[in-house]
Amino acid sequence: MKRKSNKRSKVASQAATIWTLKIKLVSGIHARGPWEATIQIDSSATLDALHLTIQSAFGFSDDHMYMFYLARTHRSRDRTAFEDEDGSLAETTLVELFPLPQERKLFYWFDFGDDWIFSIGQTRTAPLVSDKCGKYPRLLGTRGNTPVQYPPCD
Repeated sequence: MKRKSNKRSKVASQAATIWTLKIKLVSGIHARGPWEATIQIDSSATLDALHLTIQSAFGFSDDHMYMFYLARTHRSRDRTAFEDEDGSLAETTLVELFPLPQERKLFYWFDFGDDWIFSIGQTRTAPLVSDKCGKYPRLLGTRGNTPVQYPPCD
């Protein structure tokens, strides 16, 4: 199911609003245990920008297809997809998605063969206002076993 454009009117301000997001590994063919990252990102960033931020956080090469989707669980068939073919990755911003609909989570699915799936959620901390010297997105830290996209063969 594709998401219809539901752009919410937002009050623009001089300074950007910075959100803290937690990205958690849900599954992946070469996953070696739990992993998560905490990032700060401008609320007006697109899903394409979030994709590149996540790629950078775990050091993957941007060489496979990907999508984002809203669903109850990562395996739910009832999902709202954001894909490259409909242009929604470059057009949909985080501020349009959050807060997420009730009982829905945002998932990022990278490399449809190796099935790297991550859940993405806002932390409960208050949004920040960026300063002129601040560079975003910013990786605040990681925890757990960092996934390896192409592990060495045994």
